[in-house]
Amino acid sequence: MTPFEVLAEPKRRLILDQLAGGELGVSELVRRLRMSQPAVSKHLRILRDAGMVTARVDAQRRQYRVNPGPLAEIDRWLAHFRPFWSQRLDTLEAKLDEED
Repeated sequence: MTPFEVLAEPKRRLILDQLAGGELGVSELVRRLRMSQPAVSKHLRILRDAGMVTARVDAQRRQYRVNPGPLAEIDRWLAHFRPFWSQRLDTLEAKLDEED
């Protein structure tokens, strides 16, 4: 699965958003996202297989964290669109300055 295919699923993006704040276990993700444990585990497995998260064993639990490496492909693709948004934001800023 490509990084784009992995991130096409909104629940996987939610998991990554939670993990961006630091390492979490499955039970904490279940609590925060109000998803079933099997669903969280399924999405974590896909994210882990894609290399987007890594797991560390802590006693009998696994702690998951973001691995940003595979996200670099998406960042490179988005780089083509950043000038567009920068220009739009500059235009908005100029309009707001005119109103002041």
